Amino acid sequence: MSNLISRLWKGAGQILQKGKPGPSVFEVPNDWEVKGYDSGYMGNLFSLVKGKWPATDAKGGSGGAASSAARKEPVVTTVTWRNLTWVNMERPTRRELDSLAQNYPFHPLDLDDCLSKVQLPKIDEYESYLFTILHFPVFEHRTRITSPGQLAIFLGKEFVVTVHSGELKPLVNLPVNCQQNSKTCEEYLGKDSGYFLYRIVDMLVDYCFPMVNKTFYNLDAIEDRVFDDKITVSHEIATLRRDIASQRRIIGILRSVVADLERKAQRYTEVDLKVYFGDINDHIARLWSNLDECNETIEIYKDTDFTMGQERTNRILAILTIVFTVSIPFTVIASLYGMNVRLPGGTETGAWTAWGSYTTFIIVLLVAGLPTLLMLWLFRRWRWL
Repeated sequence: MSNLISRLWKGAGQILQKGKPGPSVFEVPNDWEVKGYDSGYMGNLFSLVKGKWPATDAKGGSGGAASSAARKEPVVTTVTWRNLTWVNMERPTRRELDSLAQNYPFHPLDLDDCLSKVQLPKIDEYESYLFTILHFPVFEHRTRITSPGQLAIFLGKEFVVTVHSGELKPLVNLPVNCQQNSKTCEEYLGKDSGYFLYRIVDMLVDYCFPMVNKTFYNLDAIEDRVFDDKITVSHEIATLRRDIASQRRIIGILRSVVADLERKAQRYTEVDLKVYFGDINDHIARLWSNLDECNETIEIYKDTDFTMGQERTNRILAILTIVFTVSIPFTVIASLYGMNVRLPGGTETGAWTAWGSYTTFIIVLLVAGLPTLLMLWLFRRWRWL
C-alpha cells in the first residue's frame, strides 16, 4: 500500500511539472496488474481503484471463496474393469444426469432425488437396478458441526453409478486411484457390482471412525476446563453436544438402511454378502456405541458445568450478601446520628472535653463495629464463611 501511494504521488508530481493536469486520486496506470488476491479484500480494493466493481454472485454478494467453490465444474469419471463399469459423478447438474439417463434405464424421479439435498436415506428396487441414498457424516470446519453428506447409488448387474457432491473424500480419491493402479481396480471392481457396492459402503463407514475419534479428543480437551470453576465452557459444551447429536442422527439412520441393503443387493452378486455386510454392521454398531459414550459424557459435562456455574453464582451472591449485611450497623448508626452529633469536619465548632474533638466519632465507630464483629463471629460459627 505504501508503494502504491508513493508511485501515485510521484506520477502526479511529474505530470504537474510538465504543465499537464494531474491524474485523479483513483487513477492507476494501465500496466499495473493485480495478482494473487482471488476476489479478496485487497483485490476488490484495487478493482475499485481501477474503476471496476468486483464480481458479484447471483444473490448480489461478492464472489469470494464461497462462490468460487460453488462454481466448480461437474466431474464425471468412468472406470471399466472386465464386465463392470463404474460411473462416478461429482456435483452433477441436470445436463449430466439427462446424459446419464440416455445410457441407463433410470427413473426420472430417481434422477431428481440425486439433485435434491433434502432426501432421506432409502432403498428403491426396480427390475433392472437398485437405487439407494445413503448419508455419511461430514464435518464442517466453519460451523464445527457435522452435516450429512449424501451419496446416491444406482446398482445394476454390470454397472454402478455413484452421485455425490464431492464432500466424501475417500470416494473422491478412489476413481483416480483406480485409473492409476490396476491393483486397486482389481481389489474393488474385480468381482461384481454387488461386491463393489459393499467395498464403497465399507470404505465410507471406516471413514467415520476418525470423526468419532476426534470427538473423543475434543471431550478430553475440555474435561479439565469443565471442572475448573474459574473457567466457563458453556459454549464449547453446547457446540460439541450439537455435533454429537448430529452424528448420532446420521449413524442411527445409516444403521437401519445398511441392514436392508445387504438383503436387496444380494441378487447383483455371486458373493455371499451376509458375512461382508455383517462386518459393516459391526463397525456401525461400534460407531453407535462410541457415540452413545460421547453423548453420556457430554451430558455429564453439561450438568457439571451447570452445577459449577450455580455454585460460582451462589458463592458470589453469598459474599455480596455478607458484605451488605455487615454494613447495615454502620448505615443505621450513620443515619440516626449523622446529623445530630458533632463529628470531625461537621458544621458545629468546639471540642469535647473528655477525649478531644474525636470523641463522638470514636463512639459512633464502636457502636457500629460491635454488631458487625458479632455478626461475623456468628457467620463463622454457623459455617456461612
